[in-house]
Formats: sequence, structure tokens, C-alpha cells
Amino acid sequence: MATIGVLALQGAVGEHLRFLEENGANAVEIKRIEQLEEMDGLVIPGGESTAMRRLIDKYDFLEPLRTFGKTGKPVFGTCAGLILMAKTVTDREEGHLGFIDMVVERNAFGRQRESFEVNLNVKGIASDVNAVFIRAPLVKEVGAEVDVLSEYDGEIVAVKQGPFLACSFHPELTDDSRLHQAFIHMVDEYRFMKAE
Repeated sequence: MATIGVLALQGAVGEHLRFLEENGANAVEIKRIEQLEEMDGLVIPGGESTAMRRLIDKYDFLEPLRTFGKTGKPVFGTCAGLILMAKTVTDREEGHLGFIDMVVERNAFGRQRESFEVNLNVKGIASDVNAVFIRAPLVKEVGAEVDVLSEYDGEIVAVKQGPFLACSFHPELTDDSRLHQAFIHMVDEYRFMKAE
């Protein structure tokens, strides 16, 4: 069974843990750097990216997270998690973790009261994945290595690059766990590849 951590500094941690457990993974709340070593994969949840970055710095998670990303172990970011995984964020001089070659704009879909829910076609997963957008970022540009998995209203909202999966919406706030199932499958593939 895959052991998947959920970075528990801020955001929708419990919802991700529940989805991972319900779909056959051993889910672990990550509050200490040393826990990362035992994980086969990692989820960076939604929340508030600036607050999450402050907490990442406060608890010295930045370099351990970057190192985790270099191991090839899969990482899944949702909403603020997508922002943290981007190489470039439009209103910052530099990105945070830089896992995915993309340019991201924060809060691009408006304020909290402009939140909405929609079904999306997500390539390789389903044509009707339920997605909740809350102060969501969007992906303005992607590099050649990035696979665009979904668009909404002509804007990129889900991407994959190698072991990194990210979406600008919150699948964990719905009853639709198919993105989490796909991520667990990515983690299982990594585990089997390492075992060979």
C-alpha cells in the first residue's frame, strides 16, 4: 500500500487525508520534515499560498520539499498547492518550489464570493470531473514538457509534468475522488518502478 503524505501546515488537509484513505492509500499528516523520508508521494493542499509559504519558511520545509521533488516521487498540488509548485508566479520575483514549468496567476478567477463549481473534462481521467473553484489561480503559460490536462473557459486549470500533478481547483471539496485515484496510481507506478 502506498504511503502518501499531506503537507499539514495550512489548508484542506483533512479532506485530502480522507480521499486518500478511502481510495486505498495509507495517508499521513505531514507536520515534521523528517516524515517526508517515509513518504511515497505528497499532496500539497489548497489554502492561502502566501500564508503557506510563510509557514514553509518558518518550519524550514523549503529545501526538504525541493529535495523531495528531485527524488522523482509524485507530488499533487491543488489550488494554493499549484501556486507553490509553479516555476513562475506572476506577482513574485521567483517561484516557490519550481516543480512545474508554468507561469501562474494567483486569484485569477476572482474573489471568494465569486467561487463556483463545474464539471470538467480532465484528459486521461474523465469528461465530468467535479471541480470547486475558490479564489483559484490559473496557468497562464506552460513549457514544452508540461501536459495540459484540463481547461475551463479557455484557461488552463490542470497540468502534469513527469511526477507532478496540479490543478487550480479543489477536487477534495467534492464527492469526486477520481483525481486522487489517478494520483495514487502515479504513486503506485513509481513504487513498482523503484522495486524493479
